[in-house]
Amino acid sequence: MSRVTIAKSAGFCFGVDRAVKMVYGELAENSRVATLGPIIHNQDVVNDMKAKGARIIDSVDELEDGETVVIRSHGVGRDVYEKIKARGNRMLDATCPFVARIHKIVAEKTAEGCFILIAGDKNHPEVQGIVGHCDKNYYVFKDNFELKDFFEKKYENLKKSLAIVAQTTYNIVIWDMCLNVIPKNDPNIVIFDTICNATDSRQSDARELAENSDLMLVVGGRHSSNTVKLFEVCSQYCRTFHIENADELRTLNLPDAEKIGITAGASTPAYIIKEVQTKMAENEIMKANSEEEIDFAEALDQSFKKIHTGEKVIGYVVDVNSNEVTVDLGTKHTGYVKLEDLTDDTTKTPADICSVGDEIELIVIKVNDAEGTAALSKRKVDEQAGYEKVTKACEEGTVLEAAVQHVVNKGVTLSIYGVRVFIPASQTGLPRGAELEQLLKKKVEFKIIEVSGDGRKRAIGSIKAVSDAKREEAKAKFWETAEVGAVYSGKVKSLTSFGAFVDLGGIDGMVHISELSWKRIKHPSEVVAVGDTLEVYIKDLKPEENRISLGFKKAEDNPWEIFMANYNVGDVVKATVVSITSFGAFAQIVDGVDGLIHISQIADKKVENVKDYVSVGDVVDVKIIEIDTESKRISISMRALIEDADADEEEYSDEAEASEDAE
Repeated sequence: MSRVTIAKSAGFCFGVDRAVKMVYGELAENSRVATLGPIIHNQDVVNDMKAKGARIIDSVDELEDGETVVIRSHGVGRDVYEKIKARGNRMLDATCPFVARIHKIVAEKTAEGCFILIAGDKNHPEVQGIVGHCDKNYYVFKDNFELKDFFEKKYENLKKSLAIVAQTTYNIVIWDMCLNVIPKNDPNIVIFDTICNATDSRQSDARELAENSDLMLVVGGRHSSNTVKLFEVCSQYCRTFHIENADELRTLNLPDAEKIGITAGASTPAYIIKEVQTKMAENEIMKANSEEEIDFAEALDQSFKKIHTGEKVIGYVVDVNSNEVTVDLGTKHTGYVKLEDLTDDTTKTPADICSVGDEIELIVIKVNDAEGTAALSKRKVDEQAGYEKVTKACEEGTVLEAAVQHVVNKGVTLSIYGVRVFIPASQTGLPRGAELEQLLKKKVEFKIIEVSGDGRKRAIGSIKAVSDAKREEAKAKFWETAEVGAVYSGKVKSLTSFGAFVDLGGIDGMVHISELSWKRIKHPSEVVAVGDTLEVYIKDLKPEENRISLGFKKAEDNPWEIFMANYNVGDVVKATVVSITSFGAFAQIVDGVDGLIHISQIADKKVENVKDYVSVGDVVDVKIIEIDTESKRISISMRALIEDADADEEEYSDEAEASEDAE
């Protein structure tokens, strides 16, 4: 028997999932919907949308009055938005945020006079949408060979700076080869990392699975770029087939394989992947049977439907009495359902639950082949319905909500659809070592990441998976609008010796320690604490490095500006000695501004040791004798006050003598 394994990151990505949900949500409101091209490259999903009333159009000119037009996840050029606006139809923009970020990059770089290089398939709708924001100032290359040809023949005569982006689903292996072609240390070339993280993970997981498989099945639309790239990646390591759905398995002459891997493109729903997995398992059973010598008596026996303990079956009620129900299962067994297995309501009889001829769902409790009987339970079916919802939520990645009920060893538990869900501490989204009690009785959003296959109806959930997904969405939206100078309100997330990290709502920026205060501080904790809300502004952005530098100090609080507005050379002020050196003492005039009392300015005589005249903490009267605005240095003097006092005394004596002479 073969072992069938599904790649970890197969199926819907965030952008596709978002677009599909937007269309289905609009259809649920009974709106008239037209998608500008197939919403995704998956015919099964597209056909289902058409069956629910959606129209697929190729251009804005085909829109009908009153229709809502949906722009698919691949995005469109600027001219399409303008046509829709002129047409007057309501619009839903389902462009993947990561694609929208590329639109913003190329539009800005084009406006700056850059020439745009785009790695991708020039016929793919995503690339065509990117091109629509470049104002004809671009070149699309499919691989490292075309890129090398560009640099050898065209770059030297271009006389323009270059901005290089890649289609979000571009082959990461080829992208690495392209990076080796690009001239190093050229200040006129800027490279943006625009391949979607989900694409990177999907291709990496597929490659790893293919390396350890004898046969790979890649599931997804024929026209899906990322699915084709998965096929190309897997084909390098083992025999690989590209199929759209499980039905195509019948048309393939699959070779025998011990280890079979399955991966799927970003436009492939979970249920199609599951169908392929199920069909492969059934196929293996059929092959195993065909290799055995046929015994006709055994074959007749096997023609009856098999049932097994724990299996869900359909039974037709043939008899109802006071204690139990007898059902026909279509097998060689007679099925019995005792009253306690019909319902947990002790006030009801079997006749209250069902009648002869009814079709009911049951769970097999025990099979007795010797007696030809099967004990069945309807009550377990009712209990399992909740578990099936949880399993479906796990397969489809549905976000659920419930209140945390208990804090247990190494995690918390909650209940959804009657099923107990355990959330490990590492999946709560709280920092390591945090008190889990803070989640108790609180409603949380979570995903089911694992369900037990041992019949004990256990499930493992993750709050972190939801918060991480929201964070990724928030990141994408942030980069669409972020610009230097923009002001944000954010919470201090953590402190380090060199600064504070501030959560801007899905993405973190750093306020360097020098930007926290105009005063000299040794640690950010002297100014802010974790949890504080700060109003910050963007000082610098580096999208390719995912780095954001923030500013917090306000110009109006600049101590130097305050000093310059209130003090002049010649002013006499009180200053506090803050430090002593061999060449003098520094004294604080205003908070954040110090002046130097040079050793020659401490007294009206030669000073050998500064500490003989002043100590740290002394408040002394000084005169401002020099202000160096360029270097922001201030010279102050105690000696000048002594000399001023002597001069005043001499002047007073001279005036007294003159007065006496006059008499």
